[in-house]
This record gives sequence, structure tokens and C-alpha cells, in this order.
Amino acid sequence: MWSRRSSIIVLISGNGSNLQAIINDIKRKEINAYISCVISNNEEAFGIVRAQESNIPSYIISHTDYKSREDFDNALQKKIDEFSPDLIVLAGFMRILSKNFVKTYLGKLINIHPSILPKYPGLNTHERVIKDGSNEHGVTVHYVNEDLDGGPICAKSLLKVNTTSEAELKNQINKLECKLYPAVIKWITNGEMQMKGSKVLMNNLNIGSQGITFEDLR
Repeated sequence: MWSRRSSIIVLISGNGSNLQAIINDIKRKEINAYISCVISNNEEAFGIVRAQESNIPSYIISHTDYKSREDFDNALQKKIDEFSPDLIVLAGFMRILSKNFVKTYLGKLINIHPSILPKYPGLNTHERVIKDGSNEHGVTVHYVNEDLDGGPICAKSLLKVNTTSEAELKNQINKLECKLYPAVIKWITNGEMQMKGSKVLMNNLNIGSQGITFEDLR
């Protein structure tokens, strides 16, 4: 039996397709949570429109208005703390967060990355996969720590690479993201999954350094 609904804040920079997938699953009551607000560092992010269409409060905090990364993160933290969220979801949020910010929300801050971590951290993952001739690609959801794309892994979703088109591969990966991210958020908000120290637990059992492979559960 689920307890109270969890409060989520979603941080975005762009289109907001993962945000929409989360909104959809909340509306279907697949996720026992509500989105307190959506915050973007980009005033042109279409994800803001998605939030408004679902009557979710949205805010623009542009990093260009601040002299340093720390100043921007302080402003972001101030807004986040107004809502006291249970979980902060980075959904295409194209900012490297400062160490102090990450430490403040350690264990309640998650990200989705378009590669099978630890392979291809950072940017341009689809281009790098095609260039290397890799036959496997995927997405990874992880808790955020001070290491870039290096936090404890929650889950992965994999696909076989069958194209040399970066645009086509990006589209395939986005479809995986929109299934995997809501699933992980569901596990966390209903109390099944949590970060403890440097490990991720599922039903109080250590799931290992590579996390859960989503396809194995379907």
C-alpha cells in the first residue's frame, strides 16, 4: 500500500519529452507522486509549455543572469527549497551542477544519460557510438554525485545499433528514455528503490554496480 504522494521537481533545458512521459504516468496513477514545479535554465524550452498545459507551476532561472556557476546554483537551490521536494529529476537539464549543490541533495537527485554508463559519459553520445562502430547503445538512470555521469546506477535500457543515422539513433534512444525514467521514478517514490551510501538498493537488496536491466523486468 503506497503512502503519501511524493513531491517531485523536474529540471529541464529543452523539449521536455521525458517530462511529458513522467506527467503522463502520473496522470495514469502509475507514479504515486505529483510535480511541484518545473524549472528551466532556458526560457525557450518547450518543456515549459508542457508544464503549463498540465497546470504545473514553472519557473525560468537563466544561468546567463549569474556571474558564476555557484551563484546560479544558489538561486536554483533557493527556488527548489521553497517546495521541499522528495525527489529532484534532471530531465535534459544541460548544466553541470556544483559540488555544494550535489551534496545538498545527495540521495534525492537523479539523472538520465543517453549511453550505457560507464561508457560514453558527457556529450555527443550518439555520434561517438556510431563513430566507434558499437553494436549496442542505451540509456542509464543514476543518482547524481560529484562525478560527472558517475553516480550509483539505478537502471539501464539497451538496444542493438542498426543504423548509422545519428538522428534515427537519437529517436530510438529517446523512446527508451521515456519508458525507463518513469519506471525508476515509480520505484523511488513508492519506496522500493533508494540510494544508501554508494549503493542502490531495491527492496533493501543491493542491485550491484550496473543497476537493473529494464528489459529483464518486462
